[in-house]
Amino acid sequence: MAIIIRLDKMMADRKMSLNELAERVGMTNVNLSNLKTGKMKGIRFETMNAICEVLQCQPGDLFEYVSQPSDIFEHMKKLP
Repeated sequence: MAIIIRLDKMMADRKMSLNELAERVGMTNVNLSNLKTGKMKGIRFETMNAICEVLQCQPGDLFEYVSQPSDIFEHMKKLP
């Protein structure tokens, strides 16, 4: 089981840099980068709310559940 973080895609769709998003959300670049790369173990609803507000998206746009580890590799092949 795994959660795929799609923050990169949302930022690319919005043509927004990590630095710009971090500034607008009120996070450090390091913390936002850790979220983007999946190094964080959790996220506060307050933080998710701020990210969704800035990116004009839903929480489901940022995260995807994949049930089998082998599905992760198939999923990664489909990403731009």
